[in-house]
This record gives sequence, C-alpha cells and structure tokens, in this order.
Amino acid sequence: MINYKTKNNRFYITIFIAAAGGFLFSLLGIPIPWLLGPMSAVLISSKAGGFEAFWPKPIRDAGLVLLGYSIGLSLTKEAVIQIVGKLPIMLILTIILISFCAGIAFFVSKLSGIDYPTVLTGSIPGGLSQMITFSEEAKGIDLTVVTFLQVTRVIIIIFSVPFLISSPLFYHSSVGSKLDITEQTGSLFPNFLIFAGLCLIFAFIGKKLNAPTPFLLGPIVGTAVLTISGYNGPELPTFLLDLSQFMIGSHIGLMLKPEKLENKTKILTLAIGSGIVMVLGSLGMSMLLVHFYDITPATSFLSLTPGGADQMAILAHEVQADLSMVAGFQLFRLLFIFFAVPPFLRWIFKKKLLKNTDKPA
Repeated sequence: MINYKTKNNRFYITIFIAAAGGFLFSLLGIPIPWLLGPMSAVLISSKAGGFEAFWPKPIRDAGLVLLGYSIGLSLTKEAVIQIVGKLPIMLILTIILISFCAGIAFFVSKLSGIDYPTVLTGSIPGGLSQMITFSEEAKGIDLTVVTFLQVTRVIIIIFSVPFLISSPLFYHSSVGSKLDITEQTGSLFPNFLIFAGLCLIFAFIGKKLNAPTPFLLGPIVGTAVLTISGYNGPELPTFLLDLSQFMIGSHIGLMLKPEKLENKTKILTLAIGSGIVMVLGSLGMSMLLVHFYDITPATSFLSLTPGGADQMAILAHEVQADLSMVAGFQLFRLLFIFFAVPPFLRWIFKKKLLKNTDKPA
C-alpha cells in the first residue's frame, strides 16, 4: 500500500494532479493553462479529500529564474532608455493606484467594522509577502485578515485578468509559428549556460541582500546586464515557458488558503468586491497611459494591474504585449512598495495610535 504521508509520495501525487490540471485547461482553451490549471488543481485537491499537497519551494524558485531570464532578455538598451524616460509617470501612477486602494480600504473598513490599519495593509497591491511580513511585525494588525484580503485579491486577479486580456476588448497581434522541441533546444546552447550561471549568481546575491522576490529580480538584472552589454541570449522554447508556469502555478495553488476566515461571508463579499474594483480601476488608469504613450491597451493594462510581476509577465508573453514595459512598471511598483510603503504605514499607524492615546477616557 502506498504511504500518502511521505513527502516524496505527496510530491509525486501533487505533480500528477498539477499536470492533469494543466492538460485539462489546455484542452478547454483557457488562457495561460499551465499557470491556472496546476494552480486550480492543487488548490482544489489540497482543500478536498484530506490530501496534503507538497510542492518544494526550490521548484517554484527555479520557475521564477526561468521567467526572470525571459524578462531580462526583453530589457535591451533601447527598452531600458524608454523605461527610464517613463519613470515619472511610473511614480505618479503607482502613487495614484496605492491611494485608490487606500480609499477602497476606508470603505471596506467602515462596512466591515474591521480597523482601518488592518484593511489598509491587506489592500496594498502587488506586495503580498511584504505586507504579510509587515503585519507580523506591526502592533494591532490582524494577520489573518491581512492574509485573507491579500490572497483574495491575488485569486481575483489571477483568474479574471487572463480572461479579460484575452477578450475582444484588447487587440493582439497573431502569434508566430512555434518550433518543435528539437529545434528550440538546439538553439539554446552554449550561450544559455553563461546566462544561466549569471542568473543564479544574481538570484543568490538578491537573496543575501533580502531583495523582494530575489529569484525573479536577480535573473532579470543579471540577464539585462549581459543583454545591454551586447551579448545575445537565446529565447526560451515554448515548453520551458510552460514548465516555468507549471512550477509557479502549482506553488501558488498550495499557498492560497481561502479557508483562513471561516463563516465570514460579509468580509469575503467585501474582499471580492474591492478586488474587482481594483481591477476596474487599473483598467481605467491604463486607458490614460494609452492616451499619453504609444503602447497597446494590453501592455498598458498588464503594466498597471495590481498583481504579481511574475503572473503579469506570463500574461504579457501569452498576448505578445511589450514584456519590457510590463516588467518595468510591475518591478517599479514592487520596489516602491518594498522600500517606501512600510515606513509610510508605520508613520500612519503611529499617528493613529497617538491620536487614540490622546482621547479622553
């Protein structure tokens, strides 16, 4: 009899479940099937039947390295010059987006009765791990509510944006013909080994420096350095891009824990509503970006959607949006949230604490 409790067997079963989800979503024609399929299959299986899925984090990290390399290839010297020229608008739109989410948090706080600092921390977009870590350190923040709000937003974005971006609302150029596996792998070597080594070095440097998502950011920086220096790295074949989605999606499915808040229908409804409003708000702001710059609606929307940089980059690959622009906006917001938002939140919470202390008993 198979022992389903050992890590190895749980891992093999999780691989099978995730692969089945990917194949099913591919057959159904669902957008980014090798991200959404494994994620959905692992999420459902880990919540039903008592099975405890297992997915080693290093596998997720390997998927991020592949994706980071692919993003880094798009950051040519010309693309970087364009991104640098758009830094002011990146800052303005990032501040507007965070302010918009802060306004949503105010209404959710009033309607749910949850204190504003908790809801605000749970509503900051694009920094799930950072905000959860911050809430663990801050006083008076309900970690369960923060995790629930952040995860709900991620679920809504991951499932809604692919269908929205693949709809007739957005124009997409036709996808080029795909090479077979032999042709694709044959073009990888030997240059890929040089890039792979540098990606791993930069990933571990990023981890040592406690950078946000180091296994994504490090390879992006390392690959971009070589690309800008004039070295041409090979494009990843389709099956490797699908594999990176598989590695990342399976891990996300395991991490999503919607059961954290049981019997909290009102909070769930408000969390879903606020997530939808965030997506619609990003869509509205993306129209402004299209108006001022010569970029496609798909590129603009994916640049401003408050999701993870990895998921938006995967989508940009699928719809042939400007990957360098999407990555530039998403990484700028990630770094802004990592470095600027926590000190600002601490200042707000400190003022609120002092205000409450000064109130007469």
